[in-house]
This record gives sequence, C-alpha cells and structure tokens, in this order.
Amino acid sequence: MGNITITDPPHESNLPNFIAADPPVHTAQRKVIAPAFSPSQMKTRDAQVREHCAQLLDGLPIGETFDWVERVSVQQAIGMLCIIFDMPFSDLPDLKRWSDFAGGVSAENLNDEFRAEWMAQMQAMLVRFDELLDARRDEEPADDLLSRMVHSDAMGNLSPIERLANIALLIVGGNDTTRNSMSGLALALNEYPEAFDQLRDDPSLIPNAAQEIIRWQSPVLHMRRTTTCDTELGGQHIPKGEKVVMWYLSANRDETIFPDGDRFDVARSNARRHLAFGHGIHRCVGARLAEIQIGTLIEEIVNRGWRIVPKGETSRLSSPFLRGITELPVSIEIR
Repeated sequence: MGNITITDPPHESNLPNFIAADPPVHTAQRKVIAPAFSPSQMKTRDAQVREHCAQLLDGLPIGETFDWVERVSVQQAIGMLCIIFDMPFSDLPDLKRWSDFAGGVSAENLNDEFRAEWMAQMQAMLVRFDELLDARRDEEPADDLLSRMVHSDAMGNLSPIERLANIALLIVGGNDTTRNSMSGLALALNEYPEAFDQLRDDPSLIPNAAQEIIRWQSPVLHMRRTTTCDTELGGQHIPKGEKVVMWYLSANRDETIFPDGDRFDVARSNARRHLAFGHGIHRCVGARLAEIQIGTLIEEIVNRGWRIVPKGETSRLSSPFLRGITELPVSIEIR
C-alpha cells in the first residue's frame, strides 16, 4: 500500500518486498532470511569481516589523498554482500550500481528518463540473480542466503517482480546502513578527535562506538507505512490510507533520550537505544552483521593509530530516504 518511502513511487517501482509487507507474508518470508544472520552464522561472518577489512586497509596509501567512500566503505560493505551471496568480487561494481538505483529516492529521479534507466538496471539485476538462484535450485539445500530462498516454500516460487523486489531490498539493506555509517565514521573521528583517544585508552568502548556512529549518522532517514483503517496516534486522527512516516534521524537526536544528541560520544551510556535499525517485527534482520563490520573497522583504525584527515569537500546524496555520503576525499596520518 505505497511501499516504504515518503514519495509516491511509480507503479513499476512500487516493489512488493517483505519489509513492506504485513503478516503473514512478512512473517513467512522473514523466517527464510533470518537464519542466514543467526549467531552461529555470525561467528563465521566475523572472521570473514576481519580478514576482508584488514586486507582493504592494508592496501590504502598513507599520506596520499583518496576517496574513503570508494576505497573503504563501498569495498567493505558490498564486498560482504559478495561473500553472503557467494558471488565473485568482480560483481561488486554491478551490486553497487544496482543498490544505488534501487535505493534512489530524490526529486531528480522523478522523470521518465530515470525511470527507464531504473527499469533497465533492475532487469539486469534480476537476470544475474536468476542465474544464481537457478544454480542453487539444482543443488542440495545449503546455508547460504540464496539457497535458503530458492528451497523455501515462502520464497522459492516468487513472481519475477517479487524476486526483483526482495533482491533489491537485500542489496540496499545489506550495504547502505554499513556503507554510510563507515563513511560517517571518518567524518566523526575528525570532528571529535578526543573519541580516538578514548578508544585507544579503553578499547572496550569500541562496540559502543559502533552503536554511536550508527545513531549519529542515522543512515536511513525514514521509513513509511500506510494506515489500513482510521486510527488515532498521539491525539492526532489519521484516516485510512494516509502515510505514516517515522523519522529515524529525529528519533536518534531526541534530546529527552540522547542529551547533546548532535555530538558523537563513544562513551554515550545509551547509544544502543538508537532506532536506526527499526523496531519490532521489522527490525533490520542483518543488524548484527552491520555492527560487526563497523566495530571491526573502528578496531582496525584504532590499532593502526590512524588519523583520517578530510582533504576536500564531502559530497552527499540528495535524498530524503538515505543519509548517504557519495564522496569523501581523505588522507591517513599515523598518530
């Protein structure tokens, strides 16, 4: 009933994915996805994240200007998608492009030219993933995410538009929170240099710092639902069919919950109370993996004694939906 963004999407881009669904559809499809992010799976992912992150950072130039978004945030976040989907890393540029189109919500996108390109990109994405799904269908069921999907009753026989919708959701949800939080981290550590000293002196704060950067960055700005009947909320009458928009960025700056909420504070006692992953039955199924990736990056930066210094203008995504950073020139100095 209108999907998950504040905009009114064209019919062809009103995607029927499980985050936009209510029970029982949402319940059944989420049960297929959730085991891929279970505690036992996260033990394996933790080792993979650490290996991948260390390799990425080992390859960065010291004292030279480079784009943190392209060299770190994108490579770490979408690289993990390649691992989760068991895709070759050569598919990474395609995954990034498809994610950017699938999550694109801005005034610049409300035209026929963008819609035509959007459809072409989504069709190309579906073709590639159908190849992967068909290969999994011919194999014995396994633990990987695509195998779980294709061998399940809830997601094994989806229509093409349903497959497209849920793949797009997994790609966007699987990298945008992580990618933009890791980009925001580079800005936060420069703007609040005392945070690095705190983390170096007390590494036990690193998991809390991962929560704090997710709160501070709030990479998903809002989520929209639609009322199915007349209702009342906070004394406000809301008719059936109205948009109800939850502004995560506002919640995560609520001064009654987070005093001095605009400040990045790695020791904030209630940083984990942020709502960036949502809440209730729709809470992000991959939240723990995002936390592992961000925490690992913080740990690597602290252990290496790096100071990340911005070297130019930060380019931001024009969007009411994603608080994205598209370009961040920096250099690395050793403390």
